[in-house]
Amino acid sequence: MIHETRDVILIVDDIEINRMILAEILKDDYDIVEAGSGTEALSILFEDELSPTVVLLDIMMPDIDGFQVLEKMKNSDSTKHIPVLFITAANSDETESLGLKSGAADYVAKPFNHDVVRARVDNHIKLARYRNKLEQLVAKKAAEVTRTYEQTLEILATIIEYRNLESGAHIRRTTLLTEIMVMKMLEMDKFRPLLLDENIISLIKASALHDIGKIGISDRILLKPGKLTPEEFDIIKTHTTISSQIIDSISATLPDEDMYLKYAKEIGHFHHERWDGGGYPNGLKGDNIPLSARIISIVDVYDALVNPRCYKAAYPYDVSLDIIRQGKGTQFDPDIVDLLPEVGALFKDIEESYQDH
Repeated sequence: MIHETRDVILIVDDIEINRMILAEILKDDYDIVEAGSGTEALSILFEDELSPTVVLLDIMMPDIDGFQVLEKMKNSDSTKHIPVLFITAANSDETESLGLKSGAADYVAKPFNHDVVRARVDNHIKLARYRNKLEQLVAKKAAEVTRTYEQTLEILATIIEYRNLESGAHIRRTTLLTEIMVMKMLEMDKFRPLLLDENIISLIKASALHDIGKIGISDRILLKPGKLTPEEFDIIKTHTTISSQIIDSISATLPDEDMYLKYAKEIGHFHHERWDGGGYPNGLKGDNIPLSARIISIVDVYDALVNPRCYKAAYPYDVSLDIIRQGKGTQFDPDIVDLLPEVGALFKDIEESYQDH
């Protein structure tokens, strides 16, 4: 019986008496699971999904030897951190050396010395507990740091909206409209494999940063009430590349790829591309445009149409939807545009609930 409060030790040896001796030495303080072969040990680890704190592993076994079991454990994310103590014959220095080079944490020699076995197992249990606690602390701190920079970027995006003479409601609306669209897209066979569950939240949150690059555009152009000149429009278009440069500078400070920043870069850089290849900054066409950017392209245009801007009045909801439908297959992904009749009522509710003030 496995107790939730006790550490589990997996003993792997094809000789039953060896397992019995080791179990007797350790049973008072640890829960013991036994395997009579390498094959049985792998089944316990990978099929039964047991996660022991330590594995005592015999080297010489008839089917799969200890080195092969260790190799498979080291090649799996679920087992590679579990300390393995090889069971070896006395005076087998060469075997012990090879085992340690292969990734074993330690070894116990036969015939078994009660005090040595207990001391070595206890030490590795303590080290495993310390490592697990340290990993938890690191993960917690990493999550705190991640949330801090996400909040900082969201605040920056909101500041940019206020600078653009709009309230932060545009940010909130964009995020909610993106969520509605993504949830509807998950019902489609074409899009479902592309919208991985673990990444959806990052994509939705990153939509708030689609115009973060506008921080690099002067007020004279950004707030101009009339039509932009070709030269001014060229400057406006640079907000896409400025967005990706900002995200790149943040990503460079992180050790691993962050999906939130990956989507933020995609969206900021590519949300003005067009399905027919006539957009900017790269002139990408069709499915070559990242899916995240294709989604935000529609969401952003819709929100801009139904709300007033310094250069235009608000369009009615029906007119706004018609304008987007007219861009099907030219400006916008046609399969996403086809979803508008199904999400239109929800879109309208969001717009009415989160007005600019």
